Amino acid sequence: MTSWIDRINTRVARTPFGRWFRLEGSGAKIERAGSKFSIELRAGLTTFIAMAYIISTNALILTDSGGTCDCDREKYGPTCDTDPAYSSCLQEIKLDMITATCAISCMACILMGSLANLPIALAPGMGLNAYFAYTVVGYHGTGKVSYRNALSAVCIEGLIFFVLSVVGLRQWFARLIPLSLKTATASGIGIYLAFIGLQSSAGIGLITGNSATLVELGGCPPGYRDENNVCTAHHMEGGPTWLGVLGLMLIGTMLLYRLKGAILIGIVIIAIISWPRPTAVTYFPYTPSGDEAFNFFKKVVTFHPIKRTLA
Repeated sequence: MTSWIDRINTRVARTPFGRWFRLEGSGAKIERAGSKFSIELRAGLTTFIAMAYIISTNALILTDSGGTCDCDREKYGPTCDTDPAYSSCLQEIKLDMITATCAISCMACILMGSLANLPIALAPGMGLNAYFAYTVVGYHGTGKVSYRNALSAVCIEGLIFFVLSVVGLRQWFARLIPLSLKTATASGIGIYLAFIGLQSSAGIGLITGNSATLVELGGCPPGYRDENNVCTAHHMEGGPTWLGVLGLMLIGTMLLYRLKGAILIGIVIIAIISWPRPTAVTYFPYTPSGDEAFNFFKKVVTFHPIKRTLA
């Protein structure tokens, strides 16, 4: 098995592809020691699966802004939660956001790998999208800035950063930021992502709401959460919560024994366990939202054309 993989690594390294990416044994002027095709492929798959949650989470967060959907707010209230047509529009917005997230992430990763030759995966930022949806535009458009105006501001911001990068000022500004602040920013983003993963909307449901302390260790089954995401009973008895804990323990154990691909193996095992529907740990419960997610999951490979988010 090892010799078979080694032969593939050697053949790929001797191709123009291997020389471009400076794989070990490629003959490039500056080879990257230890960089082999099989290792890079495994690392890429692990990175993709580890960050694939962004596809759904980014779509969920941006859909909460309301997008281009609107309703009679005098009749249905400021958030339009009771308008069936508005809810249907939001579902289409969510699918649009999934397509847009996949498309822009794919383009950015290809450019980063092929042009910059750096092993860095790029995707929409998980902090800025929440600021955009809940602070700038507001939940279902209840903020002071409309969705279209906010998107225009984001476009202008992107052009400004592009110009700063081209002329080299971006690096100059980056050097002005103290190292301690850069480290704190990275740590803060990591804590924020962990917080998302521990919540129920896009995670294992360990953290739920609380009227006194804002958040608490809930871990209750979805049926025992009220409209404010507060656990009313059966704390720490939720199947998805303990499945997530099992996944962390499994990955930690494999990392302890230095098993190659430990993160990838752990994520795949836990994901497969969560697929069957008639279980307490399923990701697709027999609820309207679960049925909707399962129907989308059964398509395996599909493409939803963007219809509303570019309006």
